[in-house]
Amino acid sequence: MNDTRSAVRDDAPATTAKSHPDDPATDALTEAGGKEIVGRAVTIGKPAIELYAYFRDFAKLASFMENVERIDVIDHTRSHWVVKAPAGKTVEWDARITEEREGELIAWTSEEGADVSNAGRVEFRDAGARGTVVTATIAYDPPAGTIGKLIAKLFQREPAIQARRDLRRFKQLMETGEIATSSRTKAQLEEEKA
Repeated sequence: MNDTRSAVRDDAPATTAKSHPDDPATDALTEAGGKEIVGRAVTIGKPAIELYAYFRDFAKLASFMENVERIDVIDHTRSHWVVKAPAGKTVEWDARITEEREGELIAWTSEEGADVSNAGRVEFRDAGARGTVVTATIAYDPPAGTIGKLIAKLFQREPAIQARRDLRRFKQLMETGEIATSSRTKAQLEEEKA
């Protein structure tokens, strides 16, 4: 009996795929970015080219990435990231785009000297009438190893947690033009006290 299952490509994110065929992109992530790898996906009711264009303007990413304080664009392929870390600290790195296909893919790696060595890719895949499947895969070396990863989880700053939240906020922003929040603003609290 001929088994055709091995010929079928598992298109799940690298972190959840049932089978891991030789994938140079995932291999490159772990080599460039680190030991830990996380992947998350979300379907957004917008065309891939529109989502890609927003994401490609790195200065806009802080609008939905909760832990990103700012991203300074250095040139067309390089940017400087400042990101919140546990205990009120920040970490910084310069990132360089390693692969790009307009409307489909942006891949990057941190440059030497990064506080957190990382690499990643965001893919935009057409989902027909439903919109676009956006998949983010990130490889990183947690500062202080396993202990640093546990501390980051405690403070809700761990990349696996953040990737899920950031993609959800990206979906809200792209589909509705705003990010829903249950917390009250300072102005709302002062108005209630009056």
